[in-house]
Amino acid sequence: MKSFFSIFKIKLEERSIACVMLVYLLFWHILFINKYVDQFIAVHSNYHRLFVSKFHVSGFDPLTYAVVSDWWTEYNIYRHPLLAFFMYLPYQLNQGVIALTGHNGVQFIVGAILLFCAFYAFLFLYRILRELLGLQYLDAILLSVFLYSMAYIMIASVVPDHFIMSMFMLLLTLYVAGVKMVSGKPFTKWQTIILFFVTGGISLNNGIKVFLANFFVNGKKFWKPTNLVFAIMLPAICLWIGSRLEWNYYEKPRFLHRQEMKAIKVKKERTKLLKAFRDTTHIKDTLVQKQAFEHLLAEQQEKRNERKNKKAMFAHQGKPIAHGEFSQWTDITTPRGKSLVENFFGEAIQLHQDHLLEDVLSRRPVIVEYKWVGNYCVEICIFLLFIMGILCAFRERYFWLAFSFFAMDVFIHVVLGFGINEVYIMSPHYLIILPIAIGYLFKRLSGKVLIMIRLLVLTLTIFLLLYNGILFNSYLLR
Repeated sequence: MKSFFSIFKIKLEERSIACVMLVYLLFWHILFINKYVDQFIAVHSNYHRLFVSKFHVSGFDPLTYAVVSDWWTEYNIYRHPLLAFFMYLPYQLNQGVIALTGHNGVQFIVGAILLFCAFYAFLFLYRILRELLGLQYLDAILLSVFLYSMAYIMIASVVPDHFIMSMFMLLLTLYVAGVKMVSGKPFTKWQTIILFFVTGGISLNNGIKVFLANFFVNGKKFWKPTNLVFAIMLPAICLWIGSRLEWNYYEKPRFLHRQEMKAIKVKKERTKLLKAFRDTTHIKDTLVQKQAFEHLLAEQQEKRNERKNKKAMFAHQGKPIAHGEFSQWTDITTPRGKSLVENFFGEAIQLHQDHLLEDVLSRRPVIVEYKWVGNYCVEICIFLLFIMGILCAFRERYFWLAFSFFAMDVFIHVVLGFGINEVYIMSPHYLIILPIAIGYLFKRLSGKVLIMIRLLVLTLTIFLLLYNGILFNSYLLR
């Protein structure tokens, strides 16, 4: 246990850049808390309604604020099976703050959690680049800052959603896996289980990446029956069963109540409409009267559906593969090409000036184009650096571990289409591949070519810090 916590000790070499990054993150947290503190610091009777109605930053959800203010399983249980339980201790701490001060301290408590995750995610990325890839000190710093200059890394570090927590766990997993690869030690069953439950508990699909880490580190030993059963299958089954039980205990009664209330409302409306129809119709035949009434209901339902489908919440959702329990989350109609350019590698890295940080489920169109051609030049440069990095790392086993994380996100978001209409908010899961790939490019090059690439990355980093920082700052100060 002592050796595990030693991973959080800041090394002598890291202290200067760690202090700078801490100040940088604190700056954004202060601005962000200041934007909402007047509305959120008061004790309220309905926190869910308060936060959902008042909080607006892109497609991010303020559910963590709601959970830490008044504990309940607010998150989608199948996607975030343990996240509510991870927030139970912060909730208890907040109850103490409310009892002592009469004010809701949720922004400060959640902010501290996010600050911890963003800060250590930065350090783990730095260590990956410095210790595992063997980059020079300044190169490792440059690429680490490069990641944090990207739009939705900057924003995810302060908004009350789970993405920076996930990025922290993914980089922790990658760092631990890399250390084991270098030392030749395997992932133990307990290490895999703990990382899986924490990472998968925050976001279930990311839990699978822990199994990928086990596979790349353990090699042939991955297929040993004891590893497959106790480190892979049993934890996965337990988390799935736990999710079902959690849904049945917490969510099912509320779901059934909503369905019951909906049925009662529909029945009342039908009865009211039928009475009005009978009072005004000239049709005497009972059968014909019933047919006419059903036709009237069908027309009204069609009009309601048309009005519903025009709303952004529904109009911006693509057509799913099917309407099953999980297949309904897929999307086969949102255009992939434009989404990759404007959202996956676009908005995720550079904010669009039009519809700045608007929610795609309210006012923002799914596809927003940049007004300045320079933004596309920046995107092309970053993408080409990424491709060159892949070519330089082609024979590196550790890189393919990191790339497998990225490939899984591509499959989920681009192939299946899960969340592709606002894929940029999930970019902290996949953008971590960029500095790692470019790190291998740095490692392979030398001389004047390396200096030119360094200057290019430095220029891109400064541009992104200024461009995204100015836009995000202007949004927070509105």
